[in-house]
Amino acid sequence: MLRLHDTATGRVDELVTRDPGRVGLYVCGSTVYGPPHVGHGRFALVYDVLRRYLRHRGLRVHFVSNVTDLDDKILDRARAERRDWRDVATEWEEQWWAALDRMGVEPPDDDPHATAYIPEMVELIGELVRAGAAYETPDGVYLEVDRVPGYGLLVHQDLSSLLAGAGARVAVTEEKRSPLDFALWKKAKPGEPTWPSPFGEGRPGWHTECVVMSLALLGEDFDLHGGGQDLMFPHHENERAQAVALGRRFTRHWVHNGLVTVGGEKMSKSLGNFTTLAELLEENDARALRLLVVQSGYRSPLEVTHDLLQGAAIAVGRIDALSRRLAGVARDVRSAPFSAVEADALTQRFEERMDDDLDTSRAVAALFEGIRRANALLDAGDADAGIALGRAALACFAVLGLEPREGEAVPDERVLDLMERRDAAREARDFAAADALRGEIESLGWKVEDTRTGTRVHR
Repeated sequence: MLRLHDTATGRVDELVTRDPGRVGLYVCGSTVYGPPHVGHGRFALVYDVLRRYLRHRGLRVHFVSNVTDLDDKILDRARAERRDWRDVATEWEEQWWAALDRMGVEPPDDDPHATAYIPEMVELIGELVRAGAAYETPDGVYLEVDRVPGYGLLVHQDLSSLLAGAGARVAVTEEKRSPLDFALWKKAKPGEPTWPSPFGEGRPGWHTECVVMSLALLGEDFDLHGGGQDLMFPHHENERAQAVALGRRFTRHWVHNGLVTVGGEKMSKSLGNFTTLAELLEENDARALRLLVVQSGYRSPLEVTHDLLQGAAIAVGRIDALSRRLAGVARDVRSAPFSAVEADALTQRFEERMDDDLDTSRAVAALFEGIRRANALLDAGDADAGIALGRAALACFAVLGLEPREGEAVPDERVLDLMERRDAAREARDFAAADALRGEIESLGWKVEDTRTGTRVHR
């Protein structure tokens, strides 16, 4: 059974589900106020792989990922561009789904939008006020974190430690009882959209939408809540706090993926150090980014560079090359059954590594070794074993969303090697060697194209 690092316990624990054979998975989605960047792409790919693997293990997955279509940043952009905030949200949401589609990320079973759940948020806030866990001020309604048992669980800090560090980074107003108290409801401001509530016209705070939507769609005690490490605190802690304050069971397990970094710093829109997904996907095979993500391991930081994408693209080419080779060999092989000893062993190694905290890094290494071994068996004339092992490797890659590209010419191992050597020659500014290698590639019937990410070939 799959074991995952649980942020709340700090351990790698077995994923024990509420309902046998089923998994309820909630992942915080996109705030649609600007172009999705590579960091957003990473979290989408991580949870796409997790979802695919859970299904591979025979579990029925109910996957929910929200869209924050009402937020300070959306309103700020609408004001700056003199547009309706709903038009801003719609424009960038369309780009979000388009980017996910280009990356081969399957859409969620449910994609709840914050604006569709505002009545339910008002109801939850009212319950918190009546329970004495929230209080009203002239500018809104706040949750009083002192009333929440175990506040700070996800960052493994108690309230006093959090308070000690809060002074320098959390805005304090006269109305708030603690710098850690957070807004559940923001009372109406001129020019902002508002909804009715017992606390006056206004709109909900960010932290309330996900607790409402996850419980509404997955029910109490749902199995798994995911998101980026930057959401652990305060967002996920504040989600959890609202459920705990009402004595409600929230999620059983918490999982958080590592961030994409640039020069050791988190990639983010606010820092302006981001590469949009549209830019990256325009110049790269989307599978190269997916491979780069799975090779890194989901909890590790990841820096996406030209060289790493180039190497990943070449590696993806080896998946395609094996697929083409198997298709050609299989037409000439009529014996059955295939020898499956090595194939079964490869599948078992893949599953063992994936079960160990979704260790995609070692799983992928095993699969590429399987490709190497399958080619060696085919070279030695052992078609039965080579086809069986190669098919097993491709089937496991497909679980990761790394299916071979069909319907177009794919370079074989010889051409891939020439491409790799040519890129190395260009990097070393040995242009004579690079030109000679271009000639070799073209002599094999390929057209060569130079791109920012390296040599590309096509028929």
